Amino acid sequence: MLAAAGSARAVVEIGTGTGVSGLWLLRGMRADGILTTIDVETEHQRIARRIFQEAGFASGRTRIITGRALDVLPRLADGVYDLIFVDSEVAEYSACVEAATRLLRPGGVLALHGALAAGRIGDPAARDVETVTVREVAKAIRESEDWIPALLPTGEGLLVAVKR
Repeated sequence: MLAAAGSARAVVEIGTGTGVSGLWLLRGMRADGILTTIDVETEHQRIARRIFQEAGFASGRTRIITGRALDVLPRLADGVYDLIFVDSEVAEYSACVEAATRLLRPGGVLALHGALAAGRIGDPAARDVETVTVREVAKAIRESEDWIPALLPTGEGLLVAVKR
């Protein structure tokens, strides 16, 4: 839906997994769009590549990069992406937001999966590293002049923000 709403042509997915979210992103993107998906697990990417192909997406619609997102993101072009979807290690979320600020065009959308921290986000007693990290990232986005954010309480929570 986010890819379709913005008529996304250039999308980055951080955390390929087995291709489920990538498939949804591709379905919402323009027909000439390219999904760049990054993951450290080559086996996940092998499965994702097969799923994309079985769904009828040409191999030229995806750019599958094996590596740590924090090593790959600095090599991507500034200001050309329409959407960045982050579903990786929560410890990397802050760095991914920083990279998204550079990579997204004005009006581009950042989406962070797991923003409800498995239901712990609203519990002030929850002080585990993951919950605290999600809170800090959400606060930084909310207080930044670079973003117009919203928290969507669907599934595990989706923090979305439009780049100003």
